[in-house]
Formats: sequence, C-alpha cells, structure tokens
Amino acid sequence: MKPPLIVAIDGPSGAGKSTVARALALRLAVPYIDTGAMYRAVGLAARERGVPLPIPDPDAVAAIAGQVRVELIPSAEGSRVLLDGRDVSEAIRAPEISLYASAVSAIPAVRRRLVEQQQRLGRERGGIMEGRDIGTKVFPEAPFKFFLTAAPAVRARRRTLELAARGTPQPYESVLEEMEKRDRDDASRADSPLTLDARYVLVDSSDRPFEAVVADIEGQVREGI
Repeated sequence: MKPPLIVAIDGPSGAGKSTVARALALRLAVPYIDTGAMYRAVGLAARERGVPLPIPDPDAVAAIAGQVRVELIPSAEGSRVLLDGRDVSEAIRAPEISLYASAVSAIPAVRRRLVEQQQRLGRERGGIMEGRDIGTKVFPEAPFKFFLTAAPAVRARRRTLELAARGTPQPYESVLEEMEKRDRDDASRADSPLTLDARYVLVDSSDRPFEAVVADIEGQVREGI
C-alpha cells in the first residue's frame, strides 16, 4: 500500500507557512497539520498554570505537556486546536503565546512528546505538515520538503497586519523585536533547531504573492507524485 502523502513546510515565524500550507492542503485534498499550534497550546497551558518566562523549571513544563491533551480538528479554515477539549484556536495566537511556544519548544522532553504525536498523525493521515523541524526531525524522509522564508521586515509587517485583523494590534517595532528574538531562539536551541538540509527546496516569499508560492509548490509536488 502506498504511504500517505507528506509534504513538509518549515521556516521561521511570519514566513507565511500557515497560509501556504492551508491553501496547498485544499488543492491537494489532504489534511493540514499545524504542528506549531501544538507547541503554542502547551505554551498556553504553561502560562495558565503560572509558569513565567524565562521558564525556571523545564521539568515542570514537560510534566504539563504529559498531562494535557492537544487535538487538531480539521475545519474549513484549516484546523481548530483543542486543549483538554477547549477550543483555543484564537487564544494561542496572542503575541505572548508566541514567546511561550518558542520557550517550551526548546525543552527536549516536550519536543519528544509532541513529535511522537505528529509522527502518528502523519502516518495515519498524511498531509501538509508545517512547522520548524518537520523535514529534519519529524519526517526527515518526507519526499517533499520546502523551507519557506522571507526578509524579517516583511515577516514582521505581515504579522502586524495579522494581529490587527485578529483584534490584538501590536506596534510594528515590538513585533519585529519579538520575531527576531524568536528567530535567534529557534535557530540556537540544542534540540531540533530551525535549519534545513540539502533536500529542501528554498522558497523566498518576500516579493511574491502567496498564490504564486502555493502554485509553485503545488506544481513541484504534483510533478513528483
């Protein structure tokens, strides 16, 4: 039996991974799996339990990750995120939770637990999986691996507009500063840093409309199926 199709889309915050991955999943009629949302959900759980930043006790957060139930539910918009049965799809997009997501993702025990869940989802369903280590850690053998990036200023501008649309506006300068910090944290963590290998196709979306990026990736996937 042919294994389910897995397309890995990795890259930094604000590069447009979610927008591209959702559209690509619709075009290819496969699930959309937002792995970053899983780290955000654990980060939200840690914050709600009073864990401060920087995280003083990684073992306590690892225990939280082992206690909570994170579910990705497919929907017309992409996927809803449930934390212990509660829909937190909007709550996990708050700017502060981005910092928590980066912090909890640096804890090896948290990554191990969530990577296991992501591998199970991929093997069961296949799909467009977006995150920061899909093609290097979760499914290094994935036949299609894309690294989506853009200039920091462009990514910060996009995120600023996104936050305003969600009703949680933030100054552009603050968004850029937080984004650059997360870039440094993601690239320097010891376990599964944000990186790419020679099998990735590098896609820069700085000066390209998302429709063109989606069409480009779709064409490469269909050609290789």
